[in-house]
Amino acid sequence: MKLADLSTPAFLEDPYPLYKTLREQAPFVRVAPNALMTGRYGIVDALLQNRSMGKSYLESVRVRYGDDGPNMPLFQGVGRMFLMLNPPAHTRVRALMMKAFNARQVETMRELALTTAHELVDGLAPRKQADLVAEFAFPLPLLIICRMLDIPVAEATILGATVSKLAKVFDPAPMNAEALTQTSAAYDELARYFAGIIAARRSRPGNDLISLLLRVEEGGDTLTHDEIVSNVILLFIAGHETTSNMIGNALIALHRNPQQLDLLTQHPQKLPNAVLECLRYDGSVQMTMRTAMEDIEIEGEVLPRGRLVFLMLGAANRDPDRFEEPDRLDIDRRQGREQTFGAGIHHCLGYRLALIELESAIGVLLERLPSLRLTDLDTLKWNQRGNLRGVSALMAAW
Repeated sequence: MKLADLSTPAFLEDPYPLYKTLREQAPFVRVAPNALMTGRYGIVDALLQNRSMGKSYLESVRVRYGDDGPNMPLFQGVGRMFLMLNPPAHTRVRALMMKAFNARQVETMRELALTTAHELVDGLAPRKQADLVAEFAFPLPLLIICRMLDIPVAEATILGATVSKLAKVFDPAPMNAEALTQTSAAYDELARYFAGIIAARRSRPGNDLISLLLRVEEGGDTLTHDEIVSNVILLFIAGHETTSNMIGNALIALHRNPQQLDLLTQHPQKLPNAVLECLRYDGSVQMTMRTAMEDIEIEGEVLPRGRLVFLMLGAANRDPDRFEEPDRLDIDRRQGREQTFGAGIHHCLGYRLALIELESAIGVLLERLPSLRLTDLDTLKWNQRGNLRGVSALMAAW
């Protein structure tokens, strides 16, 4: 198995057969001279929780793009995102981010998410058909992140297309030269845009998330300009792309399993658990990476210091050693935590907001459009990204 296997048309259409092979082949499969891959739930969970497994983002760039890769502004910028850092740098930046992105503030977004979902359906309902990606799943989290960052929706819609290009940077398989050029240009465009917004907020601060990031401090420490730029871009990606793709994936999973959809329609109180099951069944985030910061022994194999490991979250979520009949959607499943949000010190900072948005999106569609059916289930076009899984369109009628 090699990293290029994660960019084939067959994998991008349906990654789960390859994940099955990965789990059955060995606890760890070598995919590059200094890189392994695993898809077993127990190993993925243990390594995510292990403080001796850290991030070596620029080394992973070197593995995929050669010695010049880590010096590119694109990878330097992504490397400043707190998601890519180790303690103590990670501890410092995440603590500052959490002061601005706290649970109380996020919970206030529930009413906004419901209101936004209803407003979008108001625009769709009379037409009797729509592309739910373009007209619902894409704008819903975008409108909410715009509110949190206080940026104009018209500008953010344009930025959304740029973010979709940048998301390619998180794929495990290396990009070709053309894609690398496009992704670099996307990062530069976003960095320039948010640098301008940050400069404006320094002059006229408000109560938005960017203004809060400019104000937060911990023991006299604050975030630098470059750190704020990189991490606002991260929030924009995480608060938009991952959720919009997951709304589509959840709708597809439910409509491909009509008995489960009927069960949810009859018992809407099952919605929170149904969302968690959809995240397990076909999550938008499919993988993450860790590096052994010291020699670690697991499953009888020693991971030497510096060894890079691709942790395939999508494969772990379908591991039969952890989940009974893992390829079956079961909204009543109570078998523990799915791996879509990660675990340990890098557990997704925005998972509460993501769950609120997903519950609001699915719940409002079930309530307002009870006869909704997906009309292109047999001809879906999955995006060409190995990490951030989703469809480019989702046609529906009611």
